[in-house]
Amino acid sequence: MFVLTAVWAALVVLAPLMVPAGTLTDLSGRVGFHDNDLLFEELSPLPYAIYWVGDAECHQLANRSFFINDNQMPFCARDVGLFVGLALASGVVTFVRYKVNPLLVLAALVPIGLDGGIQLVTEYESNNLLRVATGLLAGAALALLLAHFIFALQEDRPRDRGERKDPPCQ
Repeated sequence: MFVLTAVWAALVVLAPLMVPAGTLTDLSGRVGFHDNDLLFEELSPLPYAIYWVGDAECHQLANRSFFINDNQMPFCARDVGLFVGLALASGVVTFVRYKVNPLLVLAALVPIGLDGGIQLVTEYESNNLLRVATGLLAGAALALLLAHFIFALQEDRPRDRGERKDPPCQ
């Protein structure tokens, strides 16, 4: 889990560096649609794939995104926070076993829910620093919860201890 999340987070952060400076300056669009296919045509395969996924899975609003190398990142600030939080917490749980308190996980999800929810239904406009911070916290909480379930599955799995089992008598 750690390798997968760390590689993905690194690719998302590095994608703007794989594109000539100033090539992708406004990717604003809609979730669930490929609004920017024409902008990605000239990209090499790796950044193309990363930006293509971002185009479908994120609104990519320019004012809610970070810029690196004068290029907009393929995902908004909140999503970048989620990916980095998942990677960091996955790294921790690779080496540390723990029992998760579901109430703490829920509490860690409250800030992202409040920040995004209030912004959705009122005039309030969050900022990218708060978006990435709430994303980091939520991503870390989700990684801890996912790891908790993986550990539980591993504990429930029957182990082969090399014992020979004879077939039942007939």
